[in-house]
Amino acid sequence: MRAGDLRVDLTGSTSRQGLPPDPVTSATPWFGDRTRVSDVGELDAHSRTVASVEPGLTLPLSASPVDVKARASRMSAEGFSAMKPGTSSLVLQHDTAPRAGAVSGWGLSTWTPSPSPLGNARFTGVVQLSPVASGQEVLGPGSRGEGIRAVQGALLEMGFALHGGADGQFGPQTVRALRNFQVHASRTLPGVKVTGALDAATLKALDSLAPAPGARGQSRGIPPAVYEGQPVRVIVALREHRTFLYDAEGRLVDIFPNASGTQATPTRAGLKVVRSRLDQAAAEAAGARLWNDKHVFGTRILDLSWADGRHSAEELHGTNAPALLGMDVSHGCIRHSNEAIIVLHDALSAGDRVAIVEHVNDPHLGAVAPVPVS
Repeated sequence: MRAGDLRVDLTGSTSRQGLPPDPVTSATPWFGDRTRVSDVGELDAHSRTVASVEPGLTLPLSASPVDVKARASRMSAEGFSAMKPGTSSLVLQHDTAPRAGAVSGWGLSTWTPSPSPLGNARFTGVVQLSPVASGQEVLGPGSRGEGIRAVQGALLEMGFALHGGADGQFGPQTVRALRNFQVHASRTLPGVKVTGALDAATLKALDSLAPAPGARGQSRGIPPAVYEGQPVRVIVALREHRTFLYDAEGRLVDIFPNASGTQATPTRAGLKVVRSRLDQAAAEAAGARLWNDKHVFGTRILDLSWADGRHSAEELHGTNAPALLGMDVSHGCIRHSNEAIIVLHDALSAGDRVAIVEHVNDPHLGAVAPVPVS
């Protein structure tokens, strides 16, 4: 199909915007009896998260070799019982029995290992994460190591945006991805708070929801591919910035990161349908015509209308700014990576339904269609 043969309403599409300020959680080493995480100036953020631990036993987030040596000396004098992890009140969904396979504890090689509270093979052998899981440490910006890399890998496989990849460094992209995960997890796990820091509740939620090593998706908590009793092929969860793709039988195919509308130009929730599909040539022609940039829509466009046929002025499309995925930056369209939009374009047909919701526990998902009033 030629670009000139298509008539598509793209007036609500995204513009080429620069990277807006990205609030970052500042993890402040505090050489006292607590580890402090400062507040985050962003919607959904709690004003302050303070992780309290037993006085005298805390290693700050940037502990020095002197701190480690002093801690080891105390261990030798008082035994490992001095470092007994605290008990978390977080209860994960479907956890009806203790998990098997928990392995080694943390610390110097001469220390007696403690059982790990983590059960996902992604995390069980990662030394850096054991004090986080036990509530003794909170990791934030500036942290680095294999624990951060393992968390980043899980977030990527679950479809959260992390443009820099799993590099083992806790920077702004990791803060953003963790916040989006916390928005998701907090809907069903009340112990999870939206802070952008890696605390015990967040790590245990990741441990429960992340897929096994080598797999993509999510182990549980997938929204049903039904909106008010009607099957859908796509669910766009705006607040956590993820797009769920299902096959025709309602089985999850994959999850992709997205970017949605700003507060001034929001993406509107509701049931929509694919009205037309634009290939790369048509997408580039539309970008050049509307924004003088043929790459602004990426490699594909899926034009949407409301389920009742009204124009929505919204599309699913690619992007020329992948670093902005995971944020509210568009004029109402839902951006994806160019690789993801190709998968979505090839999987969907005109007439397929797309549910756009604020959260994955939206009451319309899985609900029976309302009875018309006569």
